[in-house]
Amino acid sequence: MYDDILLPTDGSDGIAAAAEHAGNFAESFDATVHVLSVVDTRNRFESPTSGLSAEAWTEAEEDRATEAVEDTVAELSDDIAVETVVREGVPRTEILEYVGDEAMDLIMMGTHGRTGIDHYLIGSVAEKVVRRSPVPVTTVRVGNE
Repeated sequence: MYDDILLPTDGSDGIAAAAEHAGNFAESFDATVHVLSVVDTRNRFESPTSGLSAEAWTEAEEDRATEAVEDTVAELSDDIAVETVVREGVPRTEILEYVGDEAMDLIMMGTHGRTGIDHYLIGSVAEKVVRRSPVPVTTVRVGNE
């Protein structure tokens, strides 16, 4: 039923909850977990007066994405088959493209459950993926709430 499970990660605190669920599914279905993090190429701070150069932003994002994948893999049992990938682009777009490119059967992803102004300003990658995904998506609440 589920041979390939996508576990997107941004390295947020609490991703262990989503990794635990993905691991349980993988063990139950003898599936491979694909741990994906996206180097967000949208530099929100690039400007002559306030920000980071495009190169500095990309380098910091690459480091964050690589660490996010490594930390998430560490949450999974050694008995689970794992594929790791870091892609560049807009997170929601890259997640959905990976689903199509690699024929994922399920997405298991964390959500912070932001509401109000935080949700409006930051948006929700999980919500956008749920709305557009061609495969089932299971969301797991992450964070300290």
